[in-house]
Amino acid sequence: MFMNDYPYEENMRTMKRQIIITSLALAAFAAASAQQRSDEALRKLNIAELAVTNLYVDSVDEKKLVEDGIRGMLENLDPHSSYSTPKEVKQMNEPLQGSFEGIGVQFNMVADTLLVIQPVNDGPSERVGIVAGDRIVTVNDTAIAGVKMSKEEIMRRLRGPKGTKVRLGIVRQGIDDQLTFTVIRDKIPVKSIDATYMIRPQVGYIRIGNFGATTYDEFKASLQALQQQGMRDLILDLQENGGGYLQAAVNISNEFLQHNDLIVYTQGRRVPRMEYRAKGNGRMLGGKVIVLVDGYTASAAEIVTGAIQDQDRGIVVGRRSFGKGLVQRPIDLPDGSMIRLTVAHYYTPSGRCIQKPYTKGGNKDYAMDMLNRLKNGELTNQDSIHFADSLKCYTLRKQRVVYGGGGIMPDYFVPLDTTKYTKFHRELAAKSIIINANLRYVDSHRKELKKRFADFELFKRSFELPQTVIDDILKEAGKQNVKPKDEDELNKTLPYLKLQIKALVARDLWDISQYFAIINENNDIVQKALQLIDSGVAE
Repeated sequence: MFMNDYPYEENMRTMKRQIIITSLALAAFAAASAQQRSDEALRKLNIAELAVTNLYVDSVDEKKLVEDGIRGMLENLDPHSSYSTPKEVKQMNEPLQGSFEGIGVQFNMVADTLLVIQPVNDGPSERVGIVAGDRIVTVNDTAIAGVKMSKEEIMRRLRGPKGTKVRLGIVRQGIDDQLTFTVIRDKIPVKSIDATYMIRPQVGYIRIGNFGATTYDEFKASLQALQQQGMRDLILDLQENGGGYLQAAVNISNEFLQHNDLIVYTQGRRVPRMEYRAKGNGRMLGGKVIVLVDGYTASAAEIVTGAIQDQDRGIVVGRRSFGKGLVQRPIDLPDGSMIRLTVAHYYTPSGRCIQKPYTKGGNKDYAMDMLNRLKNGELTNQDSIHFADSLKCYTLRKQRVVYGGGGIMPDYFVPLDTTKYTKFHRELAAKSIIINANLRYVDSHRKELKKRFADFELFKRSFELPQTVIDDILKEAGKQNVKPKDEDELNKTLPYLKLQIKALVARDLWDISQYFAIINENNDIVQKALQLIDSGVAE
């Protein structure tokens, strides 16, 4: 029997070797064919570039030609694969990296002059004595006021490497002579958390503007500060948060979730499934959590929202989020430029793909999505939102129905109030009439306001905007031919306009948290969250 079996086994081994050799040969042939196709495509591209550069009737910028070619390749892939020049890369990364190097002031332009709103606390300018209300009129003896210099050019002159010096000419109210300060530039922190405060007893509020390199550390500090003030429940405001770093979103989600809870996973054609799970060591494992979203909540912000919703850790309030669920891998190019290439999709713990549908090359339609939502009634009427049964998913603990198909649909929909922010108000804002009126008022009354309102709570309770400010706004609007269509539109505009300016005054006297502490009292999404906490629905 063994003698008869041995040749069979030997034959099988021989056949297996032949199959392996054949498979390897086929794989090598396929790889060689793919390489040949790739080489042919590269040669074709190179010939086209050489032909245009050397034979085209007019002279061409070869660098721009290559950049246009890269953009042309990427724009027909998906809406988020992109090319950025070295300058664009720097501008794009700065808000996410958490710092830049400069003099450390918040400023705005008033009548072609740079007005210091606030020096950064313990920053280079504050250390030498520059105060809110100062006007910077010269930089290294070059006039920047009254010469119609662009804001970008002024920023370029003020910023510079850490340790370098810049000489500033300052005009200060009440002092006749121009002052001169030498400021040593330093690293200036860029905060990604817009606001942290106790919105009600035992209820904290944190608004995150984007997810950058320092966001998690800022978030931990915010949680600690609120918990020391007695916070039990949290409203996490991600409205208008366009996203940022994946890891920041994962770290923040970890603060709410139990050990091994899935936060998000990514998967692509050449990228295997990668899961991100909670460690169970978060600082907010108990208490109610409500996440606020709107149509501009995107990417990393949707990851946090989806994780909290799918794991039934909290509820989501607002309007359907943007739907940006494509993962980009940065590819650095030798000259400092960058390609951001989509390599995978984001999926929530229940398996929902965050990315909304798109047509390759249809970037214009994609960019018009929010306007289309408004036209279709989705922003104002929940009944206008329809999901196919095939998009139905279930949360992981309570088995609540949630939907895929793009973006995160909130558990509680809050319609957009289109009557609150009138066309007249939008035109006042677009012409900078509101912000300039606020800056003039604070500039003229800063000392008086600081004296009258020793603390913010007193200001919040008792400040009323003088009618003269409204009169000045209407007068300036008339000069620029910005007018309400009738008395009814004016009357609808005034309440929110007054509230907005009160919030801006608070920001200029204190900080951005105080701005939101006032404006949120008229934010329908925030107010709905408070109602849900009070009613116990958010358990």
